[in-house]
Amino acid sequence: MKRRIHILGASGSGTTSIAKAVCKQTSYTHFDTDDYLWMPTEVPFTHLRPVEERISLMEYDLGACEKWVNSGSLMSWGNTIIPLFDLVVFVYVPHDVRMERLQRREVERYGDTILPGGSRYESSQEFINWAATYDAGTSPTGRNLQKHRAWLKNITCDILEIVNHDFEESVRAVVNATTGCV
Repeated sequence: MKRRIHILGASGSGTTSIAKAVCKQTSYTHFDTDDYLWMPTEVPFTHLRPVEERISLMEYDLGACEKWVNSGSLMSWGNTIIPLFDLVVFVYVPHDVRMERLQRREVERYGDTILPGGSRYESSQEFINWAATYDAGTSPTGRNLQKHRAWLKNITCDILEIVNHDFEESVRAVVNATTGCV
């Protein structure tokens, strides 16, 4: 049985949704790296938390639970967390599907503020443009497919790669890998 699972992928690949669904089915606790990466602010995702503080908070929370699923990427700052993982799940979703999800999520989160002239227009456009570079790896900052694949080569625990966009199938694959059922 896998008790400490990390799920990563591109923005919009469904890592958080998959993690939440897995936790609901297995009674594991869900943690998301964004809760550690970003400071809690009125406008979310605007101020990064210092690295040492992220790691300290995350180690404390993960250490307090026997069974958990952590979603999101920590590849550029969370190397001390890696030895805790029993299973790493890499989720890949085709570019077009992912970008459609992200556009929809931006509208759901921020509404009209992401329209031209809106208070979040610029930041939303920057985020969407950054996320669109994931497969090609053309953004100088952040994660991309090549960096994730290179990161995965250094992982010593079991790795499950999910390459599709069917949500229920993805959840089922993680639950089966977690419980050892096939």
